[in-house]
Amino acid sequence: MEGLLTVNNVWMMICTGLVFFMHLGFAFLEIGLTRQKNTINILFKNIFIITMGLLLYCLLGFNLMYPGEFNGFIGFAGFGLSSPLVDGSLDLAYSEGYTYWTDFLFQGMFAATAATIVSGAVAERMKLSAFMIFVIIYVGLVYPIAGSWKWGGGFLDEMGFYDFAGSTLVHSVGGWAALVAIWLLGARIGKFKDGKIGVFPGHSMPFATAGVLILWLGWFGFNGGSVLSADPELTSLTLVTTCLAAAAGGVASFIFSTMMYKNYDITMFLNGILGGLVGITAGADQMSPTDAVLIGAIAGVIIVLGVALIDKLRLDDPVGAVAVHLICGIWGTLAVGIFGNLASFDQFITQLIGVGCYAAICIVGAFLIFYILKVTIGIRVSKVEETEGLDQHEHGMDAYADFGLRQH
Repeated sequence: MEGLLTVNNVWMMICTGLVFFMHLGFAFLEIGLTRQKNTINILFKNIFIITMGLLLYCLLGFNLMYPGEFNGFIGFAGFGLSSPLVDGSLDLAYSEGYTYWTDFLFQGMFAATAATIVSGAVAERMKLSAFMIFVIIYVGLVYPIAGSWKWGGGFLDEMGFYDFAGSTLVHSVGGWAALVAIWLLGARIGKFKDGKIGVFPGHSMPFATAGVLILWLGWFGFNGGSVLSADPELTSLTLVTTCLAAAAGGVASFIFSTMMYKNYDITMFLNGILGGLVGITAGADQMSPTDAVLIGAIAGVIIVLGVALIDKLRLDDPVGAVAVHLICGIWGTLAVGIFGNLASFDQFITQLIGVGCYAAICIVGAFLIFYILKVTIGIRVSKVEETEGLDQHEHGMDAYADFGLRQH
């Protein structure tokens, strides 16, 4: 029995490392799709998210998200970490798939991801100080309380709501906050002018592409680890459905965007892959390969339409975070009631209720945080700072100083 626990625990630790690696993927994707003059600012935010996120999750997040017996809406098991002991040693009966310490670290990586989604959406015009305060409150309080409703055994879990690895609990939680943020922030200077949509090309497509491939690799841990053991059947099926959905999302997105815009857009291809990954995440362990391809392909089409919708609403999302993480997160969550082992009308309605509950807590929570910040310290940089770049004004340096050139 202890040998099996060791195998399971090692797999979970590997998956934890893969999810950690995703933060490099997010950083590469975000800097690649934005302008060079804001590169350091984005890298700083991503480093802050993972470091502060882990500390917050240790201090209170883990015990807010997994409080034990509670009323189903909010509970708290106390500050800090306190491992279960038996005769003075770690209780190895804590779980068949992992130890207490591995559980904390794996879940902590997920917590930080939700804020990273917001980072890309608000890129190039949000005050760093305001963003950091948002991260502390949202990751410290909103994410774990919302997470407890399903993964902590709360009222949505009792209702039968299903979200295997976080299409809603991670991606939509970040996506709703991103939507509120870009609405309150406003668009970048020149994005919407004289009825036309301005195009701000990203400064490095190689970085963006590397970021997506790193994220795809990291999803092996994101979804594979969510089996919560090294079960050979479930882990291997989960990795297959994850990969097929990603591939289908990318292909569908590039074909559909080419039909619409008459050009081969690499950014649509890349976001289609991510949309497929987000879409399969809620039910990766419940789907057949065919189901996964269909879910991913639909997500790929949704990405193209979603990006167009965001532009039409005159909302400025530099990296497509809302289309990828929110819209495809909703799609993936609802897909659990349409495809796979759980498909039924009742399950679909339950999934819809879950989506609505998370929309409510995330929109209200994010709005309160951002609005209070907006009317107190302000959330947007000055026109001069935005025009000249946040790297110079907030960090006093260039990302590529040795190149002797500064692109705007």
